[in-house]
Amino acid sequence: MASSPLLDLPGMDANLERIEVALRAAVRTSDEYLTELASHLIVAGGKRLRPVMAVAAALTGRDEASDDVVQGGVSVELVHIGSLYHDDVMDEAEMRRSVPSVNARWGNHRAILAGDFLLARASEIAASLGAEVAGLLGHTIGRLVDGQMGELRTQYDPSRTRRAYLDSIGGKTASLFAAAARTGGIVAGLDRAHIEALTKYAMSYGMVFQIVDDLLDLTATEAQLGKPAGHDVVEGVYTLPVIATLDAGGPGAGELRDLLGKPIEGAGLDKTLAIVRSGPGVAEARGVARTYAAEAAEVVHSAFGASDVVDALTAAPLALIDSLL
Repeated sequence: MASSPLLDLPGMDANLERIEVALRAAVRTSDEYLTELASHLIVAGGKRLRPVMAVAAALTGRDEASDDVVQGGVSVELVHIGSLYHDDVMDEAEMRRSVPSVNARWGNHRAILAGDFLLARASEIAASLGAEVAGLLGHTIGRLVDGQMGELRTQYDPSRTRRAYLDSIGGKTASLFAAAARTGGIVAGLDRAHIEALTKYAMSYGMVFQIVDDLLDLTATEAQLGKPAGHDVVEGVYTLPVIATLDAGGPGAGELRDLLGKPIEGAGLDKTLAIVRSGPGVAEARGVARTYAAEAAEVVHSAFGASDVVDALTAAPLALIDSLL
């Protein structure tokens, strides 16, 4: 995906350095082996968009983000990374962020335990920031699990509905961005109306983020993705472009439905991607993403008015959509 305008905010480079130091410190233990496992994907890199979201939220009402704001963002990032450890076990993934996955390198048992450790550290940090932040993080982990469970319930199911898809990504992806923004607002001491607005904004941003990610999986090339295209279809996860193509009806939808509902590879996968790419589902999914981006812009402008931070928040979901062009 394209670089986020949030990363271009004045002083964000310094905040990213603070985030990186805090992340690595959060997983450092007296057990060097556990530290190595827990820090594996942190060392591998990442844009740190969730802690950046927490910092940006705080900057809507403060000139600087406190150390506690950074810690709040780190707690959400640790939940995200821990969930990746568990996802890779479920998917039997061999690579993550261009490095071997934890399960591929150390085995499933160690990957699960390391993921559990990351969730525990996230909870410990959140608790240090107060009962409200601790409760929010616990609620978010529950939403993440619920969203992932919703995805598993509809695996290889061509009748998966749009509502089921949107509910799932709201839980497994958007809720983490919402939690990061809300935590940033709470810890920065913003008023309740602004905290609620930031939460709604980040929820919409997270919906755009996942829809765009799902579109890229179906429309980008292997060279662009750094991994084979169509991974979701192979795993039996039918995302919005596929669902919209099926809902449109016609010969293409019928042919697509015949291909789905079972493991797929080779020529079958190539045919599936060709049908989706040439059908109406891609454009419709982009339209849904634009709707969420417009909702995000409306809520943040209504709450805060004009500022450099608001401009960056408004541009962030649009930059995600532009990465599809």
